[in-house]
Amino acid sequence: MSNLVLKGINKIYPNGFQAVYGFNLEINNGEFIVLVGPSGCGKSTTLRMIAGLEDITKGEFYIDGKLANMLSPRQRGVAMVFQSYALYPNLTVYENIGFGLELLGIDEEVIEQKVIKTAKILGLEEYLDRKPRELSGGQRQRVAVGRAIIRHVDVFLMDEPLSNLDAKQRVTMRSEIIDIHRKIGATTIYVTHDQTEAMTMADRIVVMKDGYIQQVGTPYELYFNPVNVFVAGFIGEPPMNFVKGEVIDNLLLLNQTDVNIPLNNYELVKNHKNVIFGFRPEAAILEAHVKDEEGILIEALVEVSELLGDNTNVYAKIGDNNIVIKIDPHDTPEMGEVIRFLIPYKSMYFFNQEDEKVIK
Repeated sequence: MSNLVLKGINKIYPNGFQAVYGFNLEINNGEFIVLVGPSGCGKSTTLRMIAGLEDITKGEFYIDGKLANMLSPRQRGVAMVFQSYALYPNLTVYENIGFGLELLGIDEEVIEQKVIKTAKILGLEEYLDRKPRELSGGQRQRVAVGRAIIRHVDVFLMDEPLSNLDAKQRVTMRSEIIDIHRKIGATTIYVTHDQTEAMTMADRIVVMKDGYIQQVGTPYELYFNPVNVFVAGFIGEPPMNFVKGEVIDNLLLLNQTDVNIPLNNYELVKNHKNVIFGFRPEAAILEAHVKDEEGILIEALVEVSELLGDNTNVYAKIGDNNIVIKIDPHDTPEMGEVIRFLIPYKSMYFFNQEDEKVIK
């Protein structure tokens, strides 16, 4: 296991494009860190700088207290799993997994022991004689993971390893990767654009946008305490609802609606003129189910209902504002129906419109 420290890491390409700005992060021994964000946010570039596949333009990168900026990928003691699997099609599963050890000149008996042990961890024992083309996508991905973990390095880097799998395979492989991490205990940095992967796998998540870190925290912290509109909207499925409003005296008047939110308990919100009101879809409680909760009752016009089995996503309008709420499937409304629901005070979020930062 290794401790990694990134201080003020920047990446500027020869054409002047800057992909990463002032990236600061300390990663603890054995931690599972997920870098998440939309395409082009700099997460894969950051991973490649950690691996030594990209030069660091500015900043310092330490592995176990040793400056690693100029170390080669091999000297850094890392193993990387790519999105494309990068398996050798002419080699068997056994040969693919053991290929790296063979290059190091390790004795064949030792390689055999390590390959069999690794295959057992990954459930690949019965596939060792097969070629990659004879495997499913999930099995190929396990071979790629096996080729990395057989080296017993201290740091594993994974760049969107599940993006080529179907939905069911992704769920299975998520749990398998977490299980492998627990067994080997290596520090792991995992890149994905899928916030569900980030929420279900990470010890801590690093949310990135346009080359900048937006927030670092546990899944719980990012979900319940987002620092800005971007994080609040990126983490959670469906995403958080946002409606702009104006503060007048002791009320927040939501734009193009007849909804007014009393600000008696939100003194800091009163200090702002233009505010974004946010609430998560699952926070909504249909009027018929409201008991002792205190909050704001909102009326909305239903446009589309998506029955998903365990819940229904209802897409509706509050005035001219589009929102989505998540409700019990037995309460699924019809298109064109007017529904009333409560947003509890405890489930409300407020953001400043100017910088989109949360108002605590």
